[in-house]
Amino acid sequence: MVVLGIDPGLANMGYGLVRHEGSLLKAVHYGAVRTDAKTPQHQRLLQIYEAMEELIDHYTPTTVAMEELFFSKNSATALLVGQALGVIQLAAAKRTIDVMLYTPLQVTLSVVGHGRASKHQIQEMVRTLLGMPSVPRPDHAADALAVAICHLHSRRMHQFLRD
Repeated sequence: MVVLGIDPGLANMGYGLVRHEGSLLKAVHYGAVRTDAKTPQHQRLLQIYEAMEELIDHYTPTTVAMEELFFSKNSATALLVGQALGVIQLAAAKRTIDVMLYTPLQVTLSVVGHGRASKHQIQEMVRTLLGMPSVPRPDHAADALAVAICHLHSRRMHQFLRD
C-alpha cells in the first residue's frame, strides 16, 4: 500500500509517498511543488493540479492523506490554502482515490506521541520511522511524509480495533 501525504499550500505544496511493507514504512518519493507569487492564482492552482495528476499517475497511491486547513488569523491565506486543498482533492477524485483529512494535532500525536512536539521533533521522528539517513527536505516534504505516516498509523489502529 502506498499513501500520498500532502502538506497543502499555494506557494509550497509538500508531498511524500510512503509505502507500508509488512511492519515497515518506507519513503518512496518526496518533495515540494513551488508556485511563483507573480503567476496568476488560477495558473498556480493549475500547476498544483497537474503536479498531483503526475504524482498519482506515476506512483498510483491507494489513498491521499492531507493536513486539514486549520484556523488562520489571516483569512486571505486560509482562502488560498483552501483553494489548493480543493484542486488536490479534485485530482484524487478524478482517479477515484480516497482522500483522508487529518488535523495538525492528529498528525503530531500519531508521529511523535504527544501534541506539543516541535517541528524539529516531528521531522526527526519522520526520519526515524522511515529509516532515513537524514531529515527529509524541504520542510513541507517532511510535513507531508508525517501526514502519510499518520494515515498509515490510523489505518493500522482501525484494523486492530476491528479484529
